[in-house]
Amino acid sequence: SATMDVAFLVVGDAFAATTHADLVLRAVERGVKVQNIYNASIMNAVAGTGLSLYNFGQAVSICFFTSTWRPDSFYDRIKENRSFGSHTLCLLDIRVKEPTTRALCKGIEEYEPPRFMTAATAARQMIEVEETRGEGVYGPETMCVAVARVGHDDEKICACTLKEMCGVDMGGPLHSLVLVGNTMDVENAMLAMYAAKPEDFYPD
Repeated sequence: SATMDVAFLVVGDAFAATTHADLVLRAVERGVKVQNIYNASIMNAVAGTGLSLYNFGQAVSICFFTSTWRPDSFYDRIKENRSFGSHTLCLLDIRVKEPTTRALCKGIEEYEPPRFMTAATAARQMIEVEETRGEGVYGPETMCVAVARVGHDDEKICACTLKEMCGVDMGGPLHSLVLVGNTMDVENAMLAMYAAKPEDFYPD
């Protein structure tokens, strides 16, 4: 606003995973002064896994599969990252305030229940895509590390193979998943510290 102070608050950092640069550009075009206040984001907090931020490639987004839509564009970015030995941060789907089919048909305000992708779901979808594409970019035995509720008192970090991750219970949202690339000794030591324990898995 040109006449009053306005704060625009977001989860994480406004210029990290979801960028709000367009808002800044439009404000400046209208002569509105903008002050940025930066915040922690999964894009840098993922370093809590012990994996060096210098060794990460492009981040990817993994969306919920449906019966008719099984997006796999993340696969090509992971392929590029792994060709350099880089880690890949996978940002997992969040479905909040999604209109119901009835709402879309009738023009009413009605929403589906919120859905937050788990690390286990992401691992299953990633394995399915590898089986479909068959390029050997990664496999069931590829190491990965999941993080949940980063920065909270009940933060959880768990490292295991992609196949094992399909059965890991990371608890409540929000989850992210890292597909591990080439590692250094200190990274290996951190992954060992966060290795999955029997109690981390869903009951049979």
